[in-house]
Amino acid sequence: MKIRVVSSREEIPHLNPGEKVIHLAFRPSNKDIFSLVQTCPKVEVIQIPSSYRRTVSKSIEMFMQMQDIKLIEGDVWGHRKDINEYYSIAPALLDKIKELKSEGMSDENIVSKLEREGKLNKEMLFYILSKK
Repeated sequence: MKIRVVSSREEIPHLNPGEKVIHLAFRPSNKDIFSLVQTCPKVEVIQIPSSYRRTVSKSIEMFMQMQDIKLIEGDVWGHRKDINEYYSIAPALLDKIKELKSEGMSDENIVSKLEREGKLNKEMLFYILSKK
């Protein structure tokens, strides 16, 4: 699984329309979010750093809820955009999720276990679990 990292609003018009998970590494305005949803109609998750999350307007939150897009807080630790525009979730983490699910562990227990081990936050882990 890959997360598309967007460093500036100038990148939005050039995104692949099929992107589903996007991390915005800048403080998005309402216009930026509308532009992103228009450019990438299949987007399911928009992740922004927690310091920017507090500045997102209620109207954008409602718009995203109506579009069935999850807005989550989080960072992509250690990612270098100059090397790769995508942050890849380690296949070992995905294998671990499958293994824990097959053992009958609840989603909440899987998330609490992997949140301590990995670099992903709780909301992103729940999203990944919903896709597996």
